[in-house]
Amino acid sequence: MKQQLKRILRGLADFALQPVLENQAGVSKELQILLHLRYKEMIHVGALLPGFEDLGFNVFSNTNEDGILLYIFSIIGMKNRACVDIGAGRVTGSNTANLIINHDFRALLIDGNEADIRASRSFYQRHPETRRLPPTCMAQMITQENVNSILSTGGFRGEIDLLSIDIDGMDYWIWKAIDVVEPHAVVIEYQSILGPERSWTVPYKPDFNYSAYEVNRELPNYSGASLRALAKLGREKGYRLVGCNRGDWNAFFVRVGIGEAHLPEVSVENCFAHPLSKASAEKRFPLVQNMPWQEV
Repeated sequence: MKQQLKRILRGLADFALQPVLENQAGVSKELQILLHLRYKEMIHVGALLPGFEDLGFNVFSNTNEDGILLYIFSIIGMKNRACVDIGAGRVTGSNTANLIINHDFRALLIDGNEADIRASRSFYQRHPETRRLPPTCMAQMITQENVNSILSTGGFRGEIDLLSIDIDGMDYWIWKAIDVVEPHAVVIEYQSILGPERSWTVPYKPDFNYSAYEVNRELPNYSGASLRALAKLGREKGYRLVGCNRGDWNAFFVRVGIGEAHLPEVSVENCFAHPLSKASAEKRFPLVQNMPWQEV
C-alpha cells in the first residue's frame, strides 16, 4: 500500500512539473549554446547585433527575460556563473531558472512566500540537471537591514554574474542597500505606470505589503519605483541601463566598463516604447498619483 501511494504521489509530482519541462523543450540547452556561440561570432566579425526586441525568448521567464539574459552574458561573459534572485517566486516566471538549469549557474533564491520556496526547492531537487547540486532556497522577508547578512549567510559575497530583484515594493531600497555582492548585471522590476519623467519610489517600510492597499486589489499599482529612480540609483552604484523586456517593466543594467561597445547605455524613454506602457499609465496612474510616493 505504501509503495502504491508513493507511485501515485510521484506521478502527481511529474504531472505538475510537465508544463515547465515542456516549455523548456521549446528553446533547448543545445540551441541556447548555439545562440551563445553565434552572438560571440557576430561580435568577433563586427556584424550588426540585434536589439532586445528581436532576441527575447522564454524558457521559464514570462516576457523574454531568458533570451535577453543569454544575449547579455554572451557579450559580457559568464564570469563565475553565480546569481542571486530576490523575490524568486516559483520556477514558472523565473528570471534565473534558465541560467541555473541550462547554464550551470549556482544560485541563492529568496522569497517571502514559503509555499513558493518549497515548490522551487522540490523542483530543483528533482530536476536531472540540478538534483546533485540544487540552488540554495530561502524563505525570508528581505529588508534593508538584513539583506547583506542573508546574502552572506547564503554563501554569496563579492562578484557575481547576476542580481535579480522583483519584490513588488521595496525594490529600490533593497538594491540601494546591497553592498556585499557586486553583480555584473542586474535585472529589476520597475513601476512603468509612473512614466519616464518621474523619479519616484514607495517610501521605505520594512514590512511593506502591497496587498494591504486597496488600490492594489487587482494589480500592484502602488509599489516599486519608477525607471528614472532606478536609473539614477544605478549610476550611483556604477551601472548603466541597457534595455528592458517586452512589455516594459523589467529593466536590465550592466556594470560600467563591461561590454559597453556592444551594450551601450539607453535612455529611460527608450524603455517606454511598448503600447502597454502608455495604456497602463493612462488607466492606472490616476489611481495612485496622490499616494505617498517619495522623490529620489
